[in-house]
Amino acid sequence: MSEKLFNEQKVFDAIAAIEKRKKIKSYFIHIGLFIVTFITTTLAGVEWTTGQLPPYEFNLLVNGLPYSISIMLIITFHEFGHYFAARYHRVKATLPFYIPYPTIPYFINFGTMGAVIRTKSPIYTKKAMFDIGIAGPLSGFVVCLAILIYGFTHVPSIEYLIQIHPDYFSSEFGKDGYKLVFGDSILFSLLRYLLVDHNNFFPPMSEIYHYPYLCAGWFGLLVTSMNMIPVGQLDGGHIAYTMFDQEKHLKISSISTIILAVFGFAGVIDSLLEINLGIGWSGWLLWAFILYFIVKLKHPPVPDAAALDKKRILLGYVSFIIFVISFSPTPLILKLI
Repeated sequence: MSEKLFNEQKVFDAIAAIEKRKKIKSYFIHIGLFIVTFITTTLAGVEWTTGQLPPYEFNLLVNGLPYSISIMLIITFHEFGHYFAARYHRVKATLPFYIPYPTIPYFINFGTMGAVIRTKSPIYTKKAMFDIGIAGPLSGFVVCLAILIYGFTHVPSIEYLIQIHPDYFSSEFGKDGYKLVFGDSILFSLLRYLLVDHNNFFPPMSEIYHYPYLCAGWFGLLVTSMNMIPVGQLDGGHIAYTMFDQEKHLKISSISTIILAVFGFAGVIDSLLEINLGIGWSGWLLWAFILYFIVKLKHPPVPDAAALDKKRILLGYVSFIIFVISFSPTPLILKLI
């Protein structure tokens, strides 16, 4: 081997070694974030299901597992839906980056802010953009639906809630305090109507968070609806952009953000004036600001004029139906008792 070839081989080997180290390092980051998020969701699960604040004894952590496992399943299926769709279309993408959220006393905490993947190569076709955009929320939704069905059909007896609130049936229960009420969505209400035995006790929406499968499923619907809003580069934005032209997408994106802001303003006014109509949520106003100023309303152009096939168009409309039935105008309400 000539000296020149030998030197070139050394350079290639060095580059390969660097890339291998980067890959191993990235695996450690993904695995580390997964473990930390699993821990924070387990701690959140203990808080939700027991009503107790940390620190916790080790044997109490098992109470948080049904919630954390359910949440992690929903998030994982969602993100790997995106990931495998990207791989199918030969788009380079990272593994999911899980986002932990630490337990902070007296703050509403689900233990995580979800997860994200990052594409590392351009997406050149609308078909690929559509598939990558829709695969995540559909995958997560299927798991979320299964968890909700299990939760609605396996509600424990009233004794479970009394263990958490021994004074639940007392006239003094929660007096002069606040209660957190989870808002209904069309799907959550429908599943409750179809699956719950109305002769047995079923908790009110102000106590749903003590039931891990219902709480995780409710959170899954909230996350699904937030991602499916047809704005910018959200999953719903990718779908709307590929189904319609850029001009129509921008109109849909603008109208959706305005509606979101209206729900947000309604929530702020309802809270500040203490009208207690239960209309809107201030969080939607924050989300509208994030979409307008950070995510942006306009979708980056994809250099592909080809229209989607009829099967994808139909699936796109199905995804928008999922968005509508998962969305809650007032997902969280803090009421004075």
